[in-house]
Amino acid sequence: MIRHFLRLIDIPTGDLKHLLSEAARLKADVRRGIRPPILAGKSLGLIFEKPSLRTRVSFEAGMAQLGGTSIFLGDGAMGKREPIADFARTLSGYVDAVVLRTFHHTTIEEFAKHSAVPVINGLSDLSHPCQALGDLLTIQEVFGGIEGKTLVFVGDGNNVARSVAVGCGVFGMRFILAAPEGYGFDNEFLVRYHHSFPKAELILNGSPYHAVDKADVIYTDVWTSMGQESERQERVRKFSGFRVDSALLEHAPAHARVMHCLPAVRGEEVSADVIDGERSIVFQQAENRMHAQKALLAWVME
Repeated sequence: MIRHFLRLIDIPTGDLKHLLSEAARLKADVRRGIRPPILAGKSLGLIFEKPSLRTRVSFEAGMAQLGGTSIFLGDGAMGKREPIADFARTLSGYVDAVVLRTFHHTTIEEFAKHSAVPVINGLSDLSHPCQALGDLLTIQEVFGGIEGKTLVFVGDGNNVARSVAVGCGVFGMRFILAAPEGYGFDNEFLVRYHHSFPKAELILNGSPYHAVDKADVIYTDVWTSMGQESERQERVRKFSGFRVDSALLEHAPAHARVMHCLPAVRGEEVSADVIDGERSIVFQQAENRMHAQKALLAWVME
């Protein structure tokens, strides 16, 4: 059976716990200078419709540390020069797994439908499961565990927020979304979430100042994602009261830490003094993308 990694909500809890455990082990090995070539002879294809720093480099570096190789195709004119189905059938005859970073989640689903090898969602408009996996590893490191903690996501109920919310549901962490009206989670997601995690706490709160009073983690993302540039002016206006800055942190517990999936627009969704300050774990979070994805690569190619 092919192990695709398209949405976090589709992955069994036991497998997600295994991935976090393996990620922590592989990271500890790197710190000791140990890099076992467990994927020697394996190759990874990367198809990206969107630009990337963390996703591309973390996958390529992680694959190299595991003894394998990577082939970056850009978008490969997939769906333009030839149909997605033909592209998937052809490419999966050459490589052992594929990472897709696309505008539309339906592109990833169509590719996976015709692929003979595992497909990993490196980002889509619906979901960013690799980001959430690295985030969970970071929370586990910083707090010694995930269950019973509280994460407040300040901003848009976007692909990152959805994936992080699912991760919190899996591991028993309370998730609070503080978003402007009209920018929360859609009803389809909420129905699926509550069906999958009937005991999980997912709270929608329009006031970030009220939401962060018991936060362990305060998470934010850009107000305008790739593909939403035409909405920028309206979004800046509506999200102006949802900035993670020192004034907001005054309402949070002293132990609360700040996360951001990057890239950040300093001065918009987060102030420079916060993202660069002592309460930020943003760059630990960014590094952990690679360690979490190394575990993921080993798992899908097992």
